[in-house]
Amino acid sequence: MKPKDIDILVQEGEGTTLEFKADLSTGFARELVAMANTVGGKILLGVQDDGAVAGVKDSNRLRARIQDVARDCDPAVRVLVEPVGNVLVVHVRESDAKPVQCGDGFFWRQGAVTQKLSRDEIRDFFRAEGAIRFDLSPCPRFRYPQDFDRAKYTAWLKLSGITGRPRTEDVLVNIDAAERAGGQLLFRNGGVLFFAKNVRHFFNQAYITCLLAKGEDKVHILDRKDFDGGVVADIEDALRFVERNTRTAYRIEGLRRQNITEYPMKALREAITNAVMHRDWFIDGANVFVEIYSDRIEVVSPGGLPKGMRLADLGSKSVRRNALIADLLHRIDFIEKAGTGVKRIRDEARKGGYPEPEWQADGFTTAIFRPNPEVRAAAGPAPGSSRDQVGTKSGPSRDQVEILAVCETEQPIAALMRIAGRTNRTKFRDEVLGPLLRQGLIEMTIPDKPRSSRQRYRITARGLELLERRGKRP
Repeated sequence: MKPKDIDILVQEGEGTTLEFKADLSTGFARELVAMANTVGGKILLGVQDDGAVAGVKDSNRLRARIQDVARDCDPAVRVLVEPVGNVLVVHVRESDAKPVQCGDGFFWRQGAVTQKLSRDEIRDFFRAEGAIRFDLSPCPRFRYPQDFDRAKYTAWLKLSGITGRPRTEDVLVNIDAAERAGGQLLFRNGGVLFFAKNVRHFFNQAYITCLLAKGEDKVHILDRKDFDGGVVADIEDALRFVERNTRTAYRIEGLRRQNITEYPMKALREAITNAVMHRDWFIDGANVFVEIYSDRIEVVSPGGLPKGMRLADLGSKSVRRNALIADLLHRIDFIEKAGTGVKRIRDEARKGGYPEPEWQADGFTTAIFRPNPEVRAAAGPAPGSSRDQVGTKSGPSRDQVEILAVCETEQPIAALMRIAGRTNRTKFRDEVLGPLLRQGLIEMTIPDKPRSSRQRYRITARGLELLERRGKRP
């Protein structure tokens, strides 16, 4: 720098990246950490607050004192001292290990003012910089084994391929879901999301909302479900909701019938998994959404892209916001290796002839899927449309319409078979209930156990719409 550069800086005045200091006062450390916590900047020693250049005597002792103050910060602040005329310019580098503190606390720059961070600002700063990891943080409120769901753990263990009969506590510690502390098992937040009996007792944002809209916006919602059974169950339930509320066409190749789904289901599964895995779990007032419209499906995840990521980086670069959640999903083959999710989504869509998925990122990250035109042409109108063809390709049979009507109250399969005059349970499931379930006109009360003796069937919002249009509702 040259003296004329100092004149220009003085004329510009103090700002986020420029501070005037008459001498090396006690507040110098605050200015250092404030700039290191923001975007770096310059401190002009020998310039008063009003811009008057009084100057300062350059000496090795003064430079050593500046370096000592910088090294005493935690972590140390990188500075370069440059004499320009009778002014010492202290170049402060932005820290790559934020937040930085000095003996007086944490500070940052807000315009020309050095501001001390409040407790909440410090917490948010740590979160934003990735210094605090949600999934690895302990959950002191979780009590083991009282709050532990052994059925969820057993199901996860089976999927993971871990063999033998290892002690549950050893496995939980080895997979980082918990840690030993004072002779007790202390669960981490990631472990709670997978293995708690009631996940929302600990994290109210831990659920997926699925909705079916009539048309291209949310003005009319035909069906809505909230799934809060834990990470694994929520992903599976959300995908089943999509399957129930979208269509399937078929083509004949050779002597075989090939089903073609309206949307790329493998890609959607990946997108839902990514939404749960990469969401910002610190945002406790928002949850993952899967929204089905007449022209698209949107998978919405709270939080923008992780720091250092741009939309253009998706598919080629990966920053894992929740490494433990990703690892627990990887162990049960819900994801492959990290960083390949977006690429697989694109590859699956391209392979099946679906339109290229799109992504948007602001305060939320949204993946947008468009339907397969071939399925649209073969299977008729979209779910929630006002046209009359809604059930199977030729519309529901008379028996199926009667079943829809009685399913306004939950019904066992035996009662439905009597209505249809059927005696073969397997054929009844395949020929009568199957199409109604696939088209989302009815649903099971226990979808995870389709053959349960306590299974009941009930009509969906889409089924009610069909009855209303046909004048079958009382």
